[in-house]
Amino acid sequence: MTGVVAEPGFAELRAGNLGVRLAETEAEIDASLALRYRVFYEEMGAHPDAETRASRRDRDEFDAVADHLLVVDHDLGEGPRSVVGTYRLIRRAGAAQVGRFYSAAEYDLAPLLALPGEILELGRSCVDADHRNRGTMQLLWRGIAAYIFQHQVEVMFGCASLHGTDLEALAPMLTYLHAHHLAPEPIRPRALPERYVRMDRMDPAALDTRAVLNELPPLIKGYLRLGGFVGDGAVLDHQFNTTDVCIVVKTELVTGKYAKHYERKRGGTLPE
Repeated sequence: MTGVVAEPGFAELRAGNLGVRLAETEAEIDASLALRYRVFYEEMGAHPDAETRASRRDRDEFDAVADHLLVVDHDLGEGPRSVVGTYRLIRRAGAAQVGRFYSAAEYDLAPLLALPGEILELGRSCVDADHRNRGTMQLLWRGIAAYIFQHQVEVMFGCASLHGTDLEALAPMLTYLHAHHLAPEPIRPRALPERYVRMDRMDPAALDTRAVLNELPPLIKGYLRLGGFVGDGAVLDHQFNTTDVCIVVKTELVTGKYAKHYERKRGGTLPE
């Protein structure tokens, strides 16, 4: 079994030929794992083990307890062939089945786990190169907003990646994030001591902020536009050839942005 087929959720949201919804079949989940392999391993330079290389799928134990958000292009057909974007979504109940959230391998999540409401881990986000544009990302965010409404999520978080592991090259971005977007202490994850990499690597006053913002990955900039924060410390992920930061977003900032649109789609009501 490659993953969990989602229970009925929000109706597919459309934007022209594109739609966003949860995976409905094992074959669609498999298509999302294949897309992740193409982007992470073939394009971004991650290092596959023998099993991953043979299967040409990016998978781990968390896929079986996650919901898989998909962007589908109806011009390509229906079902698995239409999958052009994906996001992995894990709630408390799913993490409990594995024993932890994925991010717990890099960060102490105790401040988030102590929160009383539902929390959501976002991860494994990728989009096919031919569909990597603003419209596709906006559609993914609409899908996340719908999911948040459905499950009454209060805080979402996850590891977001800077490409490469050259800390000197990444110093301006890491310093900027630490100086301007550090999470408030009550909700601030901290990199595990054995993996902790200091983010404040240069004098913030020496930063060229415009240049840094141009360099930041679009996904991280999207989180920041929603008022997102970063945890304390970065983590090197040599398998995926990335330097990770932990992102935390209070979901009222997401739902506030998309509420009017979503209520209109749902006939003026939010899902239970």
